[in-house]
Amino acid sequence: MNRKLFGQKGITVFRLVVISILLVVVALGTTMCAPAAPTEAPVEEVEEEAPVEEVEEEAPAEEAEEVPEEAPVGEGVTLAIEHFSIIEGTTWSGAHDRAGKRIAEKYPEVEYVYREEVGPDLTVPYGEELIADGANIVAGNAEFMGLPLQEIAEKYPDVYFASVIASDLATERNFIRYFPRQYQALYLEGLVAGALTQTGNIGIVSAFPSVQVIRRQAGFYLGVQDAAEMLDKDVTVYVKYVGDWYLPQEERDIAETLVTQYDVDVLTQQTDSGSPLDVAQEQGIWFVGKDMDIVGFYGWSDTDTVAVSFDTRWEVLYDQMVQDWLAGNENPETVLYLGMDDTMVLADGTEVATVDIMNDNKVGIGAISPAALPLIPDEIVQLVEQRREQMMNGEWDPFTEHAFVSNGTGLELEGTPVPAAGTEVKPVGETPTAEWLLSLFNFDLEGTEILE
Repeated sequence: MNRKLFGQKGITVFRLVVISILLVVVALGTTMCAPAAPTEAPVEEVEEEAPVEEVEEEAPAEEAEEVPEEAPVGEGVTLAIEHFSIIEGTTWSGAHDRAGKRIAEKYPEVEYVYREEVGPDLTVPYGEELIADGANIVAGNAEFMGLPLQEIAEKYPDVYFASVIASDLATERNFIRYFPRQYQALYLEGLVAGALTQTGNIGIVSAFPSVQVIRRQAGFYLGVQDAAEMLDKDVTVYVKYVGDWYLPQEERDIAETLVTQYDVDVLTQQTDSGSPLDVAQEQGIWFVGKDMDIVGFYGWSDTDTVAVSFDTRWEVLYDQMVQDWLAGNENPETVLYLGMDDTMVLADGTEVATVDIMNDNKVGIGAISPAALPLIPDEIVQLVEQRREQMMNGEWDPFTEHAFVSNGTGLELEGTPVPAAGTEVKPVGETPTAEWLLSLFNFDLEGTEILE
């Protein structure tokens, strides 16, 4: 105490009063069965036995009042991804797993955890288990098993939930839906495939009719047809469905059928196993990869077989979720449909777009196989380079620049039948909305050969 305020005599009296009070408190504490002042006792004990920092950690209500717009450095975030399939040996879940690891590498305060082979019946139990272990963001990497997370979004208002979009666009304040504009990179792949084919036959081993699959196949098909028109070639794209995303033996059987019965000399896939690539290598034909740089990241085959791949950087989408959470954003953007003009910088300083063509750790024109490049006319190579740059700058998009004419095949949706063959659904120069592309693009483009 300040001697000027009390004086020596006052201090002596003050000390006697304090000692008397303490003796009374001790006496009460030893004679009563319960604490006399339960709301005050913990505070007194903490002041004597614990540093101030621990008081702040144990009093979230008081700390919340002092949190600034951006969360303080060092506050932990746990990103939990529920993978519908195994991770090892798959391009889809493999790309999501790599994304989670890259996010954790970039942000010291972020931890990445995961569960594999999660079906719809396990989504919520696993989600709640992950939340109990500290997860702040819980994502399902496929729609069929990600959608159940919506059921618990209201129960956990301080947690972000997320699900990949296949065609459903349901959202909540804290239930985010996300997908990359893969069709942009697929268009560039189509240009390469259309230039490489000598038989004029290109095959797609595909999962099953869905808005997601149809949309991606449309991007590839438009690239093939643009190359064919520029080179004055007749090229047919054959699609045969397997029935699911990951059926290695069935994928192999269909790939072999496309090669032996339809004279396909360029093969690609909308499935998740490595079987179509194995067939391409065995048959000595070109393969076009999906979802990841399969040569550079997995070491699958080599550039004598893989002409080009496209690489999906899901981390660009997860990065936006993490940044929103760190900033304390209670109302994050609930539909993320990012493309080649959306990027992030990785921990090593590399800037990556959401999707890009990539092969053997090279991007852009360098992604085209050295063995394939001499077989591709210069005008196609230049067009790939030009269109890629335009899409990176947000200046051009294949779905705006081309008309959508129905093939008469596709997926019947409730209230949205497949348009009759020859119907122009979207004219040249009109930009379709993200909502339409994500949920209502239910028909194959005219000229696509859908095999039974």
